[in-house]
Formats: sequence, structure tokens, C-alpha cells
Amino acid sequence: MDWRQVVAGNLQRIRRERGISQESLATDSGVNRTYISKLEKGSTWIGLEVLVKISKVLQSEPADFLQRPVRKPPKKG
Repeated sequence: MDWRQVVAGNLQRIRRERGISQESLATDSGVNRTYISKLEKGSTWIGLEVLVKISKVLQSEPADFLQRPVRKPPKKG
């Protein structure tokens, strides 16, 4: 699994759970909104300093963004 996709999925999920727009997250963390968008698409790597800034705004731990998604077993029919 590509770690950019792991971070992308977690960033988008956590941001939406908090009810924060990309624009607000960008403004509050001092990061360009276009960069936030690229992070959520998984098209760029995130730097540690940016990860910490974003995690503070989203009131999360930086490690939360590196958690692989739990795969659910297929339903038996």
C-alpha cells in the first residue's frame, strides 16, 4: 500500500469528521490549500512539519494519519 494513499484517506476522513473545510484547515495550519488538496488526493508526500501543523488543527496525533485502514472480511452470502 502506498503511504501517500494511507495519509490521504486518513486526512480526508479526520478533516470531515471534524467538519472542517480544506480552506479552513489550510488557513489555520498555515499551509497552502492546493497542497492540502494534493495531500488528500495522495499525489504528494507530506513533510513531518506539515503533518504536525495539520494534526494540531485537527486535534489528532500525527500517528493517526499513518494508520492503515482495517480490511473487513467479505460477507458470506
